[in-house]
Amino acid sequence: MDLITNWFRLLLGNAQLVILVLTLVLGLGAVLWIGDLVAPILASVIIAYLLDGIATPLFRLRVPRILAVLVVFLGFLTLLAFIMFAIVPLMSQQATQLVSQIPGMLAELQGVLMRLPHRYPEFISESQVNQVAGAVGFEVMSLGRRMVTASVSSVFGVITLGIYLVLMPLLVFFMLKDKDRLTAWVVEFLPRDHRLLAHVWTDVHRQLGNYVRGKIIEILVVWVATYFTFAVFGLDFAVLLSFLVGISVLIPYVGAIAVTIPVAAVAYVQWGIGPEFTYLMIAYLVVQVLDGNVLVPLLFSEVVNMHPIAIIASVLVFGGLWGFWGVFFAIPLGILIQAVLHAWPRREQIVDDTT
Repeated sequence: MDLITNWFRLLLGNAQLVILVLTLVLGLGAVLWIGDLVAPILASVIIAYLLDGIATPLFRLRVPRILAVLVVFLGFLTLLAFIMFAIVPLMSQQATQLVSQIPGMLAELQGVLMRLPHRYPEFISESQVNQVAGAVGFEVMSLGRRMVTASVSSVFGVITLGIYLVLMPLLVFFMLKDKDRLTAWVVEFLPRDHRLLAHVWTDVHRQLGNYVRGKIIEILVVWVATYFTFAVFGLDFAVLLSFLVGISVLIPYVGAIAVTIPVAAVAYVQWGIGPEFTYLMIAYLVVQVLDGNVLVPLLFSEVVNMHPIAIIASVLVFGGLWGFWGVFFAIPLGILIQAVLHAWPRREQIVDDTT
């Protein structure tokens, strides 16, 4: 007990640690308590942070800030318009078609499963097949009910999305334009001596900015490469499936395995077990191998110095706490924790600072 008491006494006696802990606690509390209310602002901050990294080379070339901001911002609006008016409607159409074909796919899958007990009676029984088919059917019915519920509130979702599409670009523009003023305003609320907090932010900024920008590049490259692969083979729902493959890179190790299931299912229903199915899966495997062994080392060779165990633990912990968004931000949150642990003073340093 004395050990813990002494540790807390040393901790509270170090002003730098108190500032760091209070900042982390207040930031986490704000996200948890009012995160839904300020979600557009948080999203705008993240987008502006990423775009500022793209504009930085223009600043170094002595391009006036307002001109650089306008160039980057107009590029962002062009990309956003292309996604909203070209990609999203096409993916929505393919998603609707895919949902309408799910009953047929399930019937096909059930037929395949029902043939297994006759081929492998020593391993699989008909009762086991019926249990699996019933469980799959129940999950599909639950998914259908959730989709109906979501469609009822879709009107409100469209209105909210419309508001976000107007407000968020404005927020992003002013955050880019007035970055120095906003940063100085935030620093005014911090104690004058915040060396430890600045050290943590420098480490996070160095790794996080490069990681997020690298992930965006990886998503786009994998998405485009997978789309052309699927399009060459004539796979149905190529845009939707290739998008899922691109997004899957956000979830290390697990994402690639999970997204293979719908790809293989669509290919099997379309062609069955044949040459087209085999060649497509081989090509898909080649894309995954090139991503993991060429693209990822090229983009992230010195960006995120996290052990695979730490990455998996981050996905499991934050995914368990916050679901999809926890998985989505697992690596950035892991980077933050790693930066805090690296900057955290050891016992000897705490003693020196307090004496």
